[in-house]
Amino acid sequence: MRKGKKAASPAFVTSNPHKFAEAERVLKQFGVIIRHARLSCPEIRGEEPAVIAADSVRRLICKVEPPFFVEDAGLFVGALNGFPGPYSAWALGKVGLGGLLRLMEGARDRRASFRSAVALFDGKGVRVFEGEARGRIAFRARGENGFGYDPVFVPEGFRETFAEMSGARKDALSHRRKALEGMARFLLKG
Repeated sequence: MRKGKKAASPAFVTSNPHKFAEAERVLKQFGVIIRHARLSCPEIRGEEPAVIAADSVRRLICKVEPPFFVEDAGLFVGALNGFPGPYSAWALGKVGLGGLLRLMEGARDRRASFRSAVALFDGKGVRVFEGEARGRIAFRARGENGFGYDPVFVPEGFRETFAEMSGARKDALSHRRKALEGMARFLLKG
């Protein structure tokens, strides 16, 4: 942000109200206020959230007033060779948490990581910020908070799942926070 000039609030292009609420809470801590652009954009198939997010931003350049950003994330499970990865939302809709846990039955290696990529178009170019939260898959779903895979993801160094944590505690550890923090620092520098 330039001194003496108020920067435009970036729009978060997402149809997911949970993602928007989390991003709004996190970015507010840095003094970055965001707008909600409730759009969906067709996504390319790919293995990395950063590639998918950057492509989505490029597709939206003529449709959304800059600055704006999109976020793509996935749960990468070691014992499942990275599945569901960038197909996490699709897999959750098809097999649910129970299906993921059944796929993990008998697996000794329960390591997993959430990966997030935030792609920002500031009117000049596309920038991508990434974040990761490492942990493991629980043996059963636990907790009422959060969304998606939060009831089965236990972050490294903790015993509770993301869904058992308060929103503030989860936000402090999340992959999405790490990516959003990178974007906030970039915006505040500019």
